[in-house]
Amino acid sequence: LPALEKASETVSDPEARSVCERGLAQLNRLNREILKVGDVGKTDVGLVYGIIRKALGALEPSNTFEVTLQYVATIAASMVDLGVRDEQRWTSTVAAYLKAFVPGDKIDAASSEVFAECVKLIKEIPEEEEIDDGKEVLCDCEFTLAYGTKILLHNTKLKLRRGNRYGLLGPNDCGKTTLMRSMSESQIEAFPSELRTVFVEADILGELSHLSCTEYVLADPRIASDGITREEVRSALTTNHFTEKMLDDGVMTLSGGWRMKLALARAMLLKADILLLDEPTNHLDVMNVKWVKDYLMSLTHVTSIIVSHDSGLLDDVCSHILQFDNLKLHLHHGNLSDFVKKVPEARSYFELKSSKMKFTFPQPGPLDGVKSKGKALMKMEGVSYRYPINEHFTITGITVQVSLSSRVGCVGPNGAGKSTMIKCLTGEVEPSEGTRWAHPSLRMAYVAQHAFHHIEQHLNKTPNEYIRWRYQNGDDKEAMNKVTMVVTEEEQRIMDKPFEFQWKDEDDKIRKENRVIEKLTLMRRNVKGTKEYEYEVKFKGKDVDYNVYLSASRLTKQGFAKWIMHVDQKIAARAGMYVRALTQSNIEKHLEDCGLDREYGSHFRMNALSGGQKVKVVIGASMWNQPHVVILDEPTNYLDRDSLGALAGAITEYEGGVVIITHNDEFCRAICPERWVLEKMGDGIGRLNCQGDPEWMQHALEQKVDFKQAEEMVDAAGNVTKVKQAKKKLSRKEEKQYKKRLIAKIKNGEPLDSDEEEFAIDNGLKD
Repeated sequence: LPALEKASETVSDPEARSVCERGLAQLNRLNREILKVGDVGKTDVGLVYGIIRKALGALEPSNTFEVTLQYVATIAASMVDLGVRDEQRWTSTVAAYLKAFVPGDKIDAASSEVFAECVKLIKEIPEEEEIDDGKEVLCDCEFTLAYGTKILLHNTKLKLRRGNRYGLLGPNDCGKTTLMRSMSESQIEAFPSELRTVFVEADILGELSHLSCTEYVLADPRIASDGITREEVRSALTTNHFTEKMLDDGVMTLSGGWRMKLALARAMLLKADILLLDEPTNHLDVMNVKWVKDYLMSLTHVTSIIVSHDSGLLDDVCSHILQFDNLKLHLHHGNLSDFVKKVPEARSYFELKSSKMKFTFPQPGPLDGVKSKGKALMKMEGVSYRYPINEHFTITGITVQVSLSSRVGCVGPNGAGKSTMIKCLTGEVEPSEGTRWAHPSLRMAYVAQHAFHHIEQHLNKTPNEYIRWRYQNGDDKEAMNKVTMVVTEEEQRIMDKPFEFQWKDEDDKIRKENRVIEKLTLMRRNVKGTKEYEYEVKFKGKDVDYNVYLSASRLTKQGFAKWIMHVDQKIAARAGMYVRALTQSNIEKHLEDCGLDREYGSHFRMNALSGGQKVKVVIGASMWNQPHVVILDEPTNYLDRDSLGALAGAITEYEGGVVIITHNDEFCRAICPERWVLEKMGDGIGRLNCQGDPEWMQHALEQKVDFKQAEEMVDAAGNVTKVKQAKKKLSRKEEKQYKKRLIAKIKNGEPLDSDEEEFAIDNGLKD
């Protein structure tokens, strides 16, 4: 222990030091547990020696036998202290040492007797006394649970009664989802195999995403084995407010809320004994959350285990709380409020401000021509969108803008079109009608509603490897894969069409020639006296000496609008990459600022991370290139209350614009004075109503932009270089006085610093 204490303070490598700190914390915790137990103490070795002696009967004594017997008694006493109840471990341990002294026909019987008597000596730390409510006991077992090399639960007890509703609490990555998945797949030792457990989660498997809602439910092998018919499936879905049209629509057309209702409807059909719900209110609006609460309260013969970061749900529904703590499951009677009275440190489940965690987002860099925080960086005017398979618009008449000062909460019922509107704003989809515009140098971070889709093709990578892959060419690969960035066949035909190009030759004569643009070279310049850019182009069949700059408006006429966006995004991304190199240590620090420990960032594949950790990876990856605007679609899903509080704090301190879609009203009101309310009218089409605090919005519009220039840069070797700061522009009076001082210094032969030297040469004060 002293060596570990010293190592936790003196080891130079931060990752090794953090491992020492965790080991020290674990030993200190065990020590506190021993002190808390008090008189339980260690098992008397002499008592165990007597049990073994009695089990072996009369044997010829010898010095070797006595020494061996004492040694076996010491090991057995340690096994009692550790609470080992596995008979095979006991018999194999005892037999291995005593078989040299005991006849073969007696050793098995003696080992079994030693096990039976020693198990009686195992002392339990007193748990809260269980109230026998007369309900049927579904399971009463003891087990150990691990994920890979990580122990999640050790020799813990689980007792469930029919009809009770258990809230499963614990921090992110403690193993809540792993426990429920193991129960549903019968991977827990001693868990009754005859119980039917159904695990409810909203994520649609990729290989089933092309199915209709009805076919998706029928594709479940348990539905088929139960002989449930198509009519019964459609009836159950209709009971859950699915329309006839929705029954035959693809599951990928459903919003997050409707996907959860689809999963619940399937669970209802399976007639489960135990219902395992992982974040059942994710993506749900207020009315659907109430529907889930009422449904769970009506299940008098079904036991529910619920993982949720919605404190209202746990308070209104739960009859018991199961708490992950120190590798054990602790049962508490009552709802979340009752639990917090007994365990005050769990108050962070209620209040964002109780969070002890801290996230830090990188601040955005400067933008050309943006001097006010209220200046629009993105906007849509009169935008409508219709999915290809639908007859009617999903949203219509949407006009919004986003600036550096924006703190927008986008709210509305499920299926109103919130995510569709955001996809139009970010360029994920092309609007059917209306226009979308974004600042050419804008860097934007977008975290989609089903956040895991960002990483589902990279689950075998570590978070660190994923970020290095995503930004390895200096730009964001995800941004380049949007529909609005992919050139269509029609656009390609326009680009391949020759056009008349005019130029003046050396004799000042106008020349004309039909040329075809081969590509844009990723070079851009500002047209003097205007806000328009010109882009360098290379012509087919011409070498680089013939490259010229053409205006954005002219290139757009030639069908190069998406190539212009491509060049703009590459230039914007590379500007954000200047401050820090894409190295493992820099990415570890960045992920740590977004709430993910270095160990998980560099040494765990993403398929081994919990839901909350994956969301942190997605947020961290999107924030790597220092965006000017952050758009988060349901970021509160899977994050625990500590992480939510830390996220709210990071957004409050962030200098860029923020747009958030969320059903978490507390989170939204804490950070978003402006609200976009999207609701479906009588025709079933979503329309927008913008609301907000007018005084705050007016103040935000008037704020001047004060971008902080990077003061240092970290290269791939970890070297820190000071960045030369931009010189302050002098007024005419200040410049005159400065010149006068420099002339005097030069005349007196005084040395000049580098800035003074440069100024003197530029202004002809010195040769």
